[in-house]
Order: sequence, then C-alpha cells, then structure tokens
Amino acid sequence: MDLIKKANEILDSPYPKTTNERIVASRKIKDLNLALFVIYKEKSDKSIMDLMKQLTAVKKKIDKRLKGRALE
Repeated sequence: MDLIKKANEILDSPYPKTTNERIVASRKIKDLNLALFVIYKEKSDKSIMDLMKQLTAVKKKIDKRLKGRALE
C-alpha cells in the first residue's frame, strides 16, 4: 500500500507556498485519487474512500487558491 503512504505524506505536509508547488501538489493529488479509486473499486474499503475525500478537500482548497477568489 505504497499509495496510502504517499497520500498520508501529502496530507501531513505543509500547505504549498508558491504557485508552482500548488500546481505540482494538485497534480499529485489528482493522480493519487485516480490510483486509489482503482483500488477502491476492487476492495470497497471505507478507509480508502475517506482518504480520497480528504485528498479531494485539500485539492479543492489548492485549486480555489490557484484560480483566484473572484471566480468563486
């Protein structure tokens, strides 16, 4: 479960400060979510779904910052 370790590392890491760090983090989270979803389809484990929800919340926060507050 290397993917779960990576997801937990992203959740525990500090919020990205620069625009470039935000873009990279957003892409990593998207890739992780897609990979975790494949595992979730096979196992239907609730803990994987909870992890995906947490990652999605972080991604939404990052994307909101990238797009700017005026587009809410």
